[in-house]
Amino acid sequence: MTALSILDLVRVTDSTDARIAIDNARDLAARAESWGYQRFWVAEHHNMPGIASAATAIVIGHVAAGSRTIRVGAGGIMLPNHAPLIIAEQFGTLARLYPGRIDLGLGRAPGTDQPTVRALRRTMGADTFPQDVRELQSYFSAEAADRQVQAVPAAGTEVPLWILGSSTYGAQLAAEFGLPYAFASHFAPDLLLPALQIYRSRFKPSPQLGRPHAMIGVNIVAADSDAEARRLATTQQMSFADLFRGARGLSRPPIDDIDSYWSPREREQAMGMLQRSIVGGPETVRRGIDQLVAETGADELMIVSDIYDHAQRLHSYELIAGAGSSTARGTALPDATT
Repeated sequence: MTALSILDLVRVTDSTDARIAIDNARDLAARAESWGYQRFWVAEHHNMPGIASAATAIVIGHVAAGSRTIRVGAGGIMLPNHAPLIIAEQFGTLARLYPGRIDLGLGRAPGTDQPTVRALRRTMGADTFPQDVRELQSYFSAEAADRQVQAVPAAGTEVPLWILGSSTYGAQLAAEFGLPYAFASHFAPDLLLPALQIYRSRFKPSPQLGRPHAMIGVNIVAADSDAEARRLATTQQMSFADLFRGARGLSRPPIDDIDSYWSPREREQAMGMLQRSIVGGPETVRRGIDQLVAETGADELMIVSDIYDHAQRLHSYELIAGAGSSTARGTALPDATT
């Protein structure tokens, strides 16, 4: 069975502000748990005025406080930006406040531009991501309580880690460490199938996870008709065009003719990154989900529905839940080894 989950971009629009964006994320999570979604993640992005989740752990706490059962977490924390101890303290605290509900996805990229990397006071030197993952993992173990340096109150929380990636590197690391793997095919789809093959073929069971668990990101925009969904999807298409132009602005309302907004080159670039998107009415979305799951064997879909208006975004996620009900019902991760 394929579970459905949500990656929320915590979008600030040209008619809202950061507080409204964060409250909208909380509202979506509360509704999503009644629609059967498994988890609700937000991601770390810096120096992007249109995304309000830079202080990722704080946003997660706000969302978790407004929901009851859905898992809430990071998709992901960009670990090169932080000392593992700090992240362990943050997510250990979240795990104490919301036991059994916190996930920690980890990315290797900085999630921002080079000037912002320098402002974060982190140098881009040797790649220590694998060692940092192991160090972070150790802080959550029960044995951490006996060590000289502790991430208080993380010891014993066993916060589950995920490896995120958009290339085969993350697949190899997740397989070697025996961790669940999330592939960012919602913006980098080209290596999706090779990465899944590597992850599954090389997976080594671990204390956290007994067999491979692969999640894939997918953009889905659902509306009552195919035409309306295509119109709503222009908000995300404009955001991609803006990124290519170096403009990190606010989310824009949908338009009737996207070709009047972007150039042929921008269209080619954007549609390459969005090639696995599913856009349409309920039946179109159902077929798209079925085809994607059949092709990839995904255990879980992490859905981005990047829609300008909050009410229309809620409607999209509700329609997606209904359309995906034939294949998607929340399932637990595989049992860990002993």
